[in-house]
Amino acid sequence: MNACMQVQNLEKVYGNKGNVTCALNGVSFDVYPGEYVGVMGASGSGKTTLLNCVSTIDRATAGKILIEGRDITELRSSEVADFRCRKLGFIFQDYNLLDTLTAYENIALALTIAKTKPGEVDGKVKTVAGKLGIADVLLKYPVQMSGGQRQRVSAARAIVTDPALILADEPTGALDSKSARALLECFQSMVKELGSTILMVTHDPFSASYCDRILFIRDGKLFTELRRGEDKRKDFFDKIIDVMAVLGGETE
Repeated sequence: MNACMQVQNLEKVYGNKGNVTCALNGVSFDVYPGEYVGVMGASGSGKTTLLNCVSTIDRATAGKILIEGRDITELRSSEVADFRCRKLGFIFQDYNLLDTLTAYENIALALTIAKTKPGEVDGKVKTVAGKLGIADVLLKYPVQMSGGQRQRVSAARAIVTDPALILADEPTGALDSKSARALLECFQSMVKELGSTILMVTHDPFSASYCDRILFIRDGKLFTELRRGEDKRKDFFDKIIDVMAVLGGETE
C-alpha cells in the first residue's frame, strides 16, 4: 500500500540571523490510507507547526510533504486554495461553523466550494449525516446544537468531499468528557467504516488512546513512535502516559 502522505526531512525556521527559531528539524514519517495518527508533544515542541505545514497554512523552510504523490511544498500560491479544498478536510477545536447557516448548509457549503454537481449535494450531505448520527440536527443552527453535535457537523463537513487526509487540531478541547468520547468513537468509525485517514494533534492522552499510532515530537524532532497494535485502549493509554513521563510529564 502506498502512503497517502509522506513527510521527508521537514524543516521550519522562523526569524532572521539575529534570532532564529528552528520549530521543525528533520521530521520524517508516512501516513497510510485508513490510518488514525495522533501527534503529541509539549507546548512549543513543533506539533502545531507541523500541522500548519501539512495543511498549507504555513510554508516549510526545507524538506518535502507529499500528499497522494504531490509535493505540496512546491505549490504556487494560486494552487494552494484549490488543493486544500479538494484534498484536505479540517476539524478545529472551536468548530468553525457559520452561525447563520444550518448544519445542512454548513456541510453543503464544503461541496459547493469543491464544485460538486448540484444534483449530488443533497445525497452526499444526508449520507454523511446519517453515518455520523446527526441527521436529526441538519435543520438546526449551531446555536441550537450541543458542543458534541457541532463537532460532528464539523467532522461531516470535513469528510463530505472525500479528502485524502483529515486534519484535526485539538478536536476535543472544547467538549465535556461524554461528548469527547462520542466524537473519538465517531473518528474511529470514520476510519474503519468510511476509510478516512486522520492526522490529529492533541495534548490529551485520553484522546490519543483512540488512535492507531502516536508520533511524539520534542524540540522540533520526531522523538519516538507508539503503535497500538492489538492493545486494548486502556493499555495503550498507559503506554502513552509512560512516554509522556519520559518527555517530561504533561504535554501542555
